[in-house]
Amino acid sequence: MAPKKKVKTVYVDLNANKKTFVAKLIGQKNSYDFSDIKLLRTLLSNEKARILIVIKAKNPSSIYGLAKILKRDFKSVREDIKVLERFGFLDFIEEKTGKRISHRPVLTIDKLNIEINI
Repeated sequence: MAPKKKVKTVYVDLNANKKTFVAKLIGQKNSYDFSDIKLLRTLLSNEKARILIVIKAKNPSSIYGLAKILKRDFKSVREDIKVLERFGFLDFIEEKTGKRISHRPVLTIDKLNIEINI
């Protein structure tokens, strides 16, 4: 029997009862605050999804290598990666080659669940 693969799941909870964007939207008619949904859109942009897919599929050896695969500017890839790291989607492994240290991005999650309670 094959061993079960351990899956790390991240939950993003948007709940009207916790005064998130839904509660703010329902509460005041002329004043809308979409800060939580903007944060979620920032976190789950197409470019960040591409980053996660490329890291999983191609296992780049550095952030620079990831930027080359994505054909994007290094600085913008690094900024996106910092957001993903802050939310616990990925981490870095330091690898030393000669005098140079590179940071290899690795996924720390296998699954992302988003739950919206209204």
